[in-house]
Amino acid sequence: MLMTPGLAFFYGGMVRSKSVLNMLMLNFIALAVVTVLWMLYGYSEAFGNDAFAGLVGNFDNSGLAGTVGQLTGPKDHQIPVLAFVMFQLMFAVITPALISGAIADRTKFWSWVVFLIVWVTVVYFPVAHWVFAFDSADGSTLGGWLANRIKALDFAGGTAVHINAGAAGLALALLLGRRKGWPKEPMRPHNVPFVLLGASLLWFGWYGFNAGSALAASDLASVAFTTTTVATAAAVLGWLITEQFRDGKPTTLGAASGAVAGLVAITPACAFVSPLGAAAIGLIAGVVCALAVGLKFRLGFDDSLDVVGVHLVGGIIGTLLIGFFGTTSVNSGGADGLFYGGGFAQLGKQAIGAFSVLAYSFVLTFIIGWIIKKTIGFRVDAEAEVTGIDESEHAETAYELGGFVGAGRGVGKVSGTSTVLEGSKS
Repeated sequence: MLMTPGLAFFYGGMVRSKSVLNMLMLNFIALAVVTVLWMLYGYSEAFGNDAFAGLVGNFDNSGLAGTVGQLTGPKDHQIPVLAFVMFQLMFAVITPALISGAIADRTKFWSWVVFLIVWVTVVYFPVAHWVFAFDSADGSTLGGWLANRIKALDFAGGTAVHINAGAAGLALALLLGRRKGWPKEPMRPHNVPFVLLGASLLWFGWYGFNAGSALAASDLASVAFTTTTVATAAAVLGWLITEQFRDGKPTTLGAASGAVAGLVAITPACAFVSPLGAAAIGLIAGVVCALAVGLKFRLGFDDSLDVVGVHLVGGIIGTLLIGFFGTTSVNSGGADGLFYGGGFAQLGKQAIGAFSVLAYSFVLTFIIGWIIKKTIGFRVDAEAEVTGIDESEHAETAYELGGFVGAGRGVGKVSGTSTVLEGSKS
C-alpha cells in the first residue's frame, strides 16, 4: 500500500506546481476505486476458478464469498485466503496508478475515475488471471493460460503490472495528444525532493511487492529481497553513468528514475536469477531505460513522466532476460536460461508473455480511452491546462507563494517571487 502514495510523490514532484494535486489525486483515488471493485468482483475475476480457456476467472467469489476462514498455498505453509486477497489487491491498485504518469498535466479527474473502473475490469483483472492464477495441485481449480499453459515466468508482475501499465500509458498518450507547448516549452519537475522521496518509498515498498510474493518468510523470499536490492542499486549506477557520458552531469532525477527502472526490471525475475544475474539485469535496465526516455522526442508522443521509457521498456527487459539469466539453482520452480544451458526455450515463452500482454493492453486501452474521449471527454480544456489544472479540477492549489504576514513588526505583503516554483507563472 505504501507504494501507491510513494508513486504519487514520485510523479507529483515531476509535474509542474499547477498540476501537482491532480497528479496526486489520480494516484490516490486508485486506492479507493480499485479496492471496492476488488471486493465486489475483481478478486474473483482474477483468481477465481477459470471460466474460459485460461482467460478469466469465474465470479463464484464475488463479494469475497467463500474466502473467510479458508486457507491457501502449499500444505507446508498455508496462509489465510483473505491475507492473499489483500496482498494481491495492492498490485491491482498500483497498476492503473502507474498509467497516470503518461497523461499528466491534462486529465479530467472524473473521466480518469471512469477509466479506472473500466480498465481494471477488462484489462487488469483478466491479465492478472493469465499471469498469477495457478492451477491447484489436485486439478480442482484452473488458472491462467500464461502461467499454466505457456509457463512464462513472472514472479511479481513484470507483465501483469509494468508491461500492462506501460502499454496502456502509450495508448493514452497517443490518444490524448501533446500538452500545450510540448516539446518546445520546458516543463521541468517542480519539486525534485518529492521525486526522490517517492522513489525511496517505492524502493522500500517494493520489498513487499517482490519478496512478499513468496508468500512466506522463506529462502525464496530472501532471494527476491536480495536480487531486488542488488538490481536496483546497479540500475541507479547504470542510469547515472549514462547521464554522465550523454549530458556531462549525473542528476538527482536520474538517480530516482534509475532506481525505479531497476525495480521494474527485476520484478518478474527476482526469484529466478542469482544476485550476479540481478546486477546484470539492473545495469542493463538502467542504461537502456535512460536512453529509452528520449524516444518520445524522436517519435513525437508526449509521455509526460516516462511511463513508456521506464515501465514498458523496463518490464520487457526484465521479462525477456529471465530467458538468459534464469537458473534453477536459486529456484527449482523456475527454468534455466540461455546462459545456464537452457537454450532459447524459456526466452520464447517469456516473449509470448511480454508481447501478448503488451498487445492486449494497448488495444483495449485505446478503445476504452477513445470511447471516454468521444463521450464525456478525457482531457481538460486548453484554458484549464494553461492556467492550472489543480484549480479547474479540484478548486485547490498546492502552494501559497505569496500573502500577508500577521500584525506587528514586519507587517506587509510577502513577495514570494524568489521562490516561484517551475511552471507557476503559466
